[in-house]
Amino acid sequence: VGICKQEMLQKKNAVLVDGVILNGPITDSKAGEKFVEEACKIIMEEVIQKADDVTEKVCEWRAPETLKQILDLEMRNTGESHQKLLQLCRDVIQYSVKTNHPRFFNQLYAGIDYYSLVARFITEALNPSVYTYEVSPVFLLVEEAVIKKMIEFIGWEEGDGIFNPGGSVSNMYAMNLARYKFCPEIKEKGLSGLPRLVLFTSEECHYSMKKAASFLGIGTENVYFIKTDERGKMIPEELEKQVQRARKEGSAPFLVCATAGTTVLGAFDPLDKIADICEKHGLWLHVDASWGGSALISRKHCRLLHGIHRADSVAWNPHKMLLAGIQCCALLVKDSSGLLKKCYSAKAAYLFQQDKFYDVSYDTGDKSIQCSRRPDAFKFWLMWKALGTTGLEERVNRALALARYLVEEIKKREGFQLLLEPEYANVCFWYIPPSLRKMEDGPEFWQKLHRVAPIIKERMMKKGSMMLGYQPHQGKVNFFRQVVISPHVSREDMDFLLDEIELLAKDL
Repeated sequence: VGICKQEMLQKKNAVLVDGVILNGPITDSKAGEKFVEEACKIIMEEVIQKADDVTEKVCEWRAPETLKQILDLEMRNTGESHQKLLQLCRDVIQYSVKTNHPRFFNQLYAGIDYYSLVARFITEALNPSVYTYEVSPVFLLVEEAVIKKMIEFIGWEEGDGIFNPGGSVSNMYAMNLARYKFCPEIKEKGLSGLPRLVLFTSEECHYSMKKAASFLGIGTENVYFIKTDERGKMIPEELEKQVQRARKEGSAPFLVCATAGTTVLGAFDPLDKIADICEKHGLWLHVDASWGGSALISRKHCRLLHGIHRADSVAWNPHKMLLAGIQCCALLVKDSSGLLKKCYSAKAAYLFQQDKFYDVSYDTGDKSIQCSRRPDAFKFWLMWKALGTTGLEERVNRALALARYLVEEIKKREGFQLLLEPEYANVCFWYIPPSLRKMEDGPEFWQKLHRVAPIIKERMMKKGSMMLGYQPHQGKVNFFRQVVISPHVSREDMDFLLDEIELLAKDL
């Protein structure tokens, strides 16, 4: 080895520092390009071309210990061969859940959008970070354009916003922003000396509200959960009572979080009435529309969010109903005076220099709690450019029409029972197997029915035929929550879902 190193030093006039030859790159570009080319071919054949093939399995289920052995997860001192790496790529695809499969109904996201996918390929290859115009000129302008358009759909004349890694982070941003607006001195002085801050949200809110309160030092005991009606909507009269109660206790109410599209039932809180209460008591109104916000795109269904224009901030995730690709989540703020930047700015001199040769107002990274930040808006932008607003609207309308079709089919079939008539794409129902249909309604019946959904879920997973979520909720035993999103889903898939449940549960 020493002789070879000497020959290289003599032959190439190489520079040696600490025993490392510094001439030329150490990356084998040709080998790397060949690997990327062949890996992309595998992705094309095994993921993209099979995305709408219902004969493929949704998942190839393996127990964790078995999967560990199949994947050969250990990292070694020496790198693996080209062919071994390609096989690993195939294995990862084979044993991963195909969320783009037409029969993946498990979460509040699903399906594949080809334009968004290409946008992700581009950004992964370019590897940008969105904080200053000098390093991310295109993507900063794209984010600005997308935020402006989303603000229009909310109904604000102006505003601000930023894309974040998830709706949970957007909710935390909003909570912190509302607190900063209530007591700006907290940025410098911290929590000491503050009154007991209290916020209000519904019983059906996303669990990120509790997490945010914990993370920000507000405390989960200071989150007042407001009762909901039988449809899962916040009851405004109960909110008024709780605000008055907090004031009598000597606490300082500062925020109400309403939900537009709850996680389980898909409920939309009455935003107008909640906004009245917020105005009366001087409270920041945040609307968590992570799931339901995309209904704003539909002229037919935007009524679900009537009154959202009165909110101070809105969380909206285009990666859900609109298929912009995980993750694509925006926090939108009505304030246009730079409140976001005032709240989060740290004025890093090495990044946000004020004597740059261009307009530094385009260096928007200082209004983020992150430094490195992905250009998530680009996925949504390219997809929107490709489909137009009418194409996005069609996705929302079709998803809700398919949900309505499924509801009507559930009503026709023996053994299926709706929890409630849905107003969005969440269809919640029980399947009552033949052995329980003549049983009297009582504790024993519900106890037995509680065990049905988990067994059916296990069977569908191991068979790989589809994926459908279930849960208990607010005193109700386990039921299925079917969510329609993907434009690849058809009426035939709705029929298959019901047929498959019957087939998997015929012996229960």
